[in-house]
Amino acid sequence: MSNQGEKKGVSALDFFCIGFGAIVGVGWAVSINNWMVNSGGPVPAAVGYLLCLLIMVPFGLVYAELVPMLPVAGGGSAFAYAAFGEKVSFLSGWAAFGAFVAIIPWEAIQITDVLGYLFPVLKAGKPLYTIMESDIYLTTIIIGAVFSILLFLLNKRGLSSAASLQKILCVFLVGSAIIGAIAALVKGNPANLQPIYDNSLKEVTHKSFMGGAFSIITAAAFFLAGFETIPQGIEEAGGDIKSVGKTVVLSVGLACVFYAILLFCFGFGYKWEDFYQLSNPAAANMFKLIYSGGAGTFLYWLITIGAIAGLFTTWNGFFTASANLLMAMGRSRMIPAFFAKQDKNGVAINGLYLVLVLSLIGPFLGANMIDTVTCFSATAFVLSWMISSLSLLRMRKTMPHANRPFKLATPIAWWAGIVGVLFFVCMLLPFTPFYVGSKALIIFVVYIVIGIVLHLAAGGQRNQLSPHERMKNMFGELDLDEMRKM
Repeated sequence: MSNQGEKKGVSALDFFCIGFGAIVGVGWAVSINNWMVNSGGPVPAAVGYLLCLLIMVPFGLVYAELVPMLPVAGGGSAFAYAAFGEKVSFLSGWAAFGAFVAIIPWEAIQITDVLGYLFPVLKAGKPLYTIMESDIYLTTIIIGAVFSILLFLLNKRGLSSAASLQKILCVFLVGSAIIGAIAALVKGNPANLQPIYDNSLKEVTHKSFMGGAFSIITAAAFFLAGFETIPQGIEEAGGDIKSVGKTVVLSVGLACVFYAILLFCFGFGYKWEDFYQLSNPAAANMFKLIYSGGAGTFLYWLITIGAIAGLFTTWNGFFTASANLLMAMGRSRMIPAFFAKQDKNGVAINGLYLVLVLSLIGPFLGANMIDTVTCFSATAFVLSWMISSLSLLRMRKTMPHANRPFKLATPIAWWAGIVGVLFFVCMLLPFTPFYVGSKALIIFVVYIVIGIVLHLAAGGQRNQLSPHERMKNMFGELDLDEMRKM
């Protein structure tokens, strides 16, 4: 376990870039037209993301309190361990890992898809095979594999190396989006936002403006995920850990606003009922239509490269976070100890190898798997956030005097817990607007069963350590028993 006294200098700014970059990926450029039509327009979609502030920011605030209080790898798994014990800790950690690793092959699929739009020659000729009506080509498999291996090699050097790349990519991502938003406003017209609400363009269940706004919340659980990458690297934090905790809520709050602004600006820039029909990357292709000549070409490539930068910030952010989560669970023997191994750089090397394998699988699956993967990941994320919120409420009673560099207002803590429970339950019920669908639900159940089998398989190793030893492996120098007595 990394020595908490030997910080490696990963700053709060680095962690913000890791969190924000993991949240804001490629979706703003390739999915924004779908957000519009699925919500009934850019305005209800933008309002939906602003409503997400009421759900996601309280979750972020929960982590802002818990991260500096328990600054160890594991995130939600560690919080649940301290609050409820090993079984709930395993459920939270395994759910979070499923959410993380679903995103990794998703990004590998997206990079091949986006490059295929830019360079049609990559998808020329006869495909190797077809899966779920998606053609798979040798060239796109090779591209996905190459980028997966490059990210593996970067993350193998340690979090500080990955964070350095993340900062560069984040600057380009945000800069290109800001320029695109301004350019859309310059050429825009309020008439492009009309009709403010129209649910006739695609089969949807909502029948009102607010119904359209609320409908985006399920997808938002996926497109606003990523802030939990921050606690996974907390052991390498340098400086004020309280500031690192606050970057969690800052990253998720700004991401909500970022999406809302882009929805409004792009809807203002080009008639949205036509925008949703544009081929991907939709945001980039829009600028070719509203700007002529060199300006349109420049903006097209700026937005496209910015989208690719966002794709890599998400992919990069979840690479190490997934491995560190496995390491934390392996330390306490919730899963086999094999995953607890660290190399000389402190990297969770065996977990990183597993993440590489999962990333390499992505290009073989094809783009039509994306919707199902998105819904599965969203379900797993919400389960983990719900447990973390309940863990905070539990530790307010069991550890009332523990050191909390940041303390969330009690009503907001309760709000996060209640919203977490209701949100998760609604995602499982077919008659609610948040239902994730039968395919995603089946994958989720199968995934949980696989986790239980893996947990049981680690039972022999778990029994070789006393409960105190397992706790020490998870929390290092932090003494939970002492914290409970304070």
